[in-house]
Amino acid sequence: MENNSIQSSTISLIGGGPAALFMLKHIYENKLQLKKIFVFERNERFGVGMPYGKYGSKEEHVANVSANELPVLFESFTDYIKRKPDQGFEDFVKGGNINEYEVIPRLLLGNYLEEQFKIYVSEIIKMGVEVELYLNVNVENIKNYGDSFHIITESETCKSDFLVICTGHMWNKDFEGQVENWFDSPYPPSKFAGTMNFPVAVRGASLTAVDAIKTLSRCNGTYKKLNDGSLEYKLSEESPDFKIHLYSLRGFLPALRFHTEDEAFDTKWTMSNEEIHEYKNKNGGFVDLEYVYKKNFLDRLKAKDEKFYDRVKDLSIEEFVEEMLEIRKELDSFVLLKAEFTEAEKSINRNQSIVWKEILSAFSYAVNYPAKHFPAEDMLRLKGKLMPLISIIIASLPQSSYHEIMALYHANVLESFAVDRESEVVPNENFGAVYKIVKSGKTQEVKYNMFVDAIGQKPMNYGDFPFESLKDDQLISTGFLYFKNNNAAEEEVIKGNPNVKQDSTGKYYLLVTGLNIGDHFENKDIYAVANKRFYNMSVPFIGGLNPDYSGMDFCDTSAERIVDSISEFIS
Repeated sequence: MENNSIQSSTISLIGGGPAALFMLKHIYENKLQLKKIFVFERNERFGVGMPYGKYGSKEEHVANVSANELPVLFESFTDYIKRKPDQGFEDFVKGGNINEYEVIPRLLLGNYLEEQFKIYVSEIIKMGVEVELYLNVNVENIKNYGDSFHIITESETCKSDFLVICTGHMWNKDFEGQVENWFDSPYPPSKFAGTMNFPVAVRGASLTAVDAIKTLSRCNGTYKKLNDGSLEYKLSEESPDFKIHLYSLRGFLPALRFHTEDEAFDTKWTMSNEEIHEYKNKNGGFVDLEYVYKKNFLDRLKAKDEKFYDRVKDLSIEEFVEEMLEIRKELDSFVLLKAEFTEAEKSINRNQSIVWKEILSAFSYAVNYPAKHFPAEDMLRLKGKLMPLISIIIASLPQSSYHEIMALYHANVLESFAVDRESEVVPNENFGAVYKIVKSGKTQEVKYNMFVDAIGQKPMNYGDFPFESLKDDQLISTGFLYFKNNNAAEEEVIKGNPNVKQDSTGKYYLLVTGLNIGDHFENKDIYAVANKRFYNMSVPFIGGLNPDYSGMDFCDTSAERIVDSISEFIS
């Protein structure tokens, strides 16, 4: 694109949730000299997205972040509450004040994000940039015309120089709507209504499953706060046989929130693009997981907790994970949860971090950026070995959710089951489900009147991408990584890994979920050429090359990188 053709550039943001909000933040902070910004949102609110509005939350749902952990926006959350204290969240906002270390009700957080979206729009307009906002509008297709994109809605077509996909979470339906009492996600939670006088099967044990637990339990009983701060759960008279059965591969519940330091997700802990490419040039064209693990985990651990460092410094990645998970294998999940609650309470009360957990969370955040440059065998190690541990630690279960889970457990309503990977759930004809449970080589079938799939955001692949013309023009491609060692690839082939392929030169590569993206989240075409006009921060489509891609910190960092890239073209 010639410089004189982009003096008055336009950008289209497809999706108007938190990802778009952080795009506006960095456009504003970079004082990007644009002519116009288009924002297309298919629902009725900007800035909120799925998690923080009615499509992902009810009053009982809380975020897993507190005010002091939020990325910086135009107005702090505390100042926003002082300005707008009366929003119906009396348990959280007391006398116009909040505890900045307490997790925020998700609907209230959505109100805050919506307000910040409006403020940034106003400030950007003051910069002389036009902003066109489209609510309740579905983008039907996007066509590429070489030097511009045409965004096609039901009523009009808008022309744009730069395109950023910000569509956020997607919950595809396999059997929901066809099989009664089968739900492919817990969202929106409003779909659960009435009582359920029978056991409900829930697949998953992460925060998505906790969302389902919160809503289902309230349909069938009530919580009462006790003098010691704990909760008691009582079933309603209509639901004496209601239970929740959690099924997951390991049967582990998420770890509790604990006190963390402010710099945990600072971008200074990530490898810069310059560092990444310098390392690759010296190491055969790849960044090695072992190097990133040492730099972003072990070295930081040594600086902050030398005693724990000495305990794990000589362990391989696999040995470290095994040791950290060993206690989880030995103890009942709820007994362990109670012990972790005590540990987390001490951490919070003393303002002392649980250092190894904090640094592991920071490592997960930092590994996103070099991960695109891993050899395939290292990505398999990361996702197969480290991520199962990381996913438990970074889930960060709020203390209020802990009290609800334990109340259900003590009321004999909630049970957790570990199952083997071969287990599956199928519809029970047109009603409910059959859980085919495989455990230690034995198979058992259990019928359920209701099934909720709560394993979280499933990865979306090339075929799921909603804009057909961009696929037809081959502007997107499936994510992949080359193997560093042919022997490692051939071992995967022997194991029957269907995602290991060979290119025309005989080199082995690994197909990963999602799309192929570059260092600044630019989409890559079928020739793996990065398109500096076309960016993607839609979480379901980039998880293959971005192992830890959720949360507002991720939105903030990815938006910053996208705007930095675009700014190179705009004077």
